[in-house]
Amino acid sequence: MDFSISGGLIVAIGGIMPALAIGLIGAKAMESIGRNPESSAKILPAMLLGMAFAEAIAIYSLILAFIK
Repeated sequence: MDFSISGGLIVAIGGIMPALAIGLIGAKAMESIGRNPESSAKILPAMLLGMAFAEAIAIYSLILAFIK
């Protein structure tokens, strides 16, 4: 398999699940804040931390594609 194709597949497959995770985290956080606006000070930092961890997984796949 060509290296450019395998690198593209690594980034595509490695980006699907983190993208879904970030979307779900954001949707659930906005739903929670919509139901209880006073809790936004507690929800927002946890949401951002969860999104950062999910994004880190996608960055690992990008690094792996560069190494390939």
